[in-house]
Amino acid sequence: MASLFRHSPAPGFLPAPLQQPEGMAIAILSILYAVGVAGVLLPIHPDFIFLTPLNLLVSLAVMLGFHQGWSSRFVGYLGICFAVGFGAEVYGVQTGRLFGAYTYGEVLGFKVLETPLLIGVNWVLVTYSAAAAVWAVFPKLPRLAGSALAAGAMVLLDVLSEPDAIQYGFWTWENGDAPMQNYLGWFSVALPLQVLLGAWIGPVKNNVAVALFILQGLFFALI
Repeated sequence: MASLFRHSPAPGFLPAPLQQPEGMAIAILSILYAVGVAGVLLPIHPDFIFLTPLNLLVSLAVMLGFHQGWSSRFVGYLGICFAVGFGAEVYGVQTGRLFGAYTYGEVLGFKVLETPLLIGVNWVLVTYSAAAAVWAVFPKLPRLAGSALAAGAMVLLDVLSEPDAIQYGFWTWENGDAPMQNYLGWFSVALPLQVLLGAWIGPVKNNVAVALFILQGLFFALI
């Protein structure tokens, strides 16, 4: 799977950087997110936002297609990340004790225990891409420090996304806005996942994942 995108021929008319598989993947993701911004901001169709699950799944597939060093341990980590992220959200929705009192809307699709299954996919995507971004900028950080910084980057992305997610019906908070408890809860879940990623897999090197993390931030900043 690591070579999923590596042997596709690139059209000769493209600029040299885009003729490389990574460059093509980043260009595709950039177009995907640009269309997403336009679709949300312009009155193209009232249900355009419901394409979000497809966007997340495509983003995850493209990103993981460029992971270096697939192994049973890495696959196991992805499963743990999904289970922990989804389980934390279920606990949060059912009790209000982890992130605060909130409920999910219909944008993220099929739910189990009032929690969209896709939110587990989102935890995998954000955890991995945040780690890749941090290790790209700070390659010589000690692993624990890098893990803590990556967890902080995940929280910052959540801070940026909250107003838009509320506005477009991803979820709603009992008191209208996300409480500080939400961000503390995010960090408390994100940090162990990042520490485990660093311990099991090591520093993540994936330029497509770095670009995806930046695109997610730009997406929420623009809408």
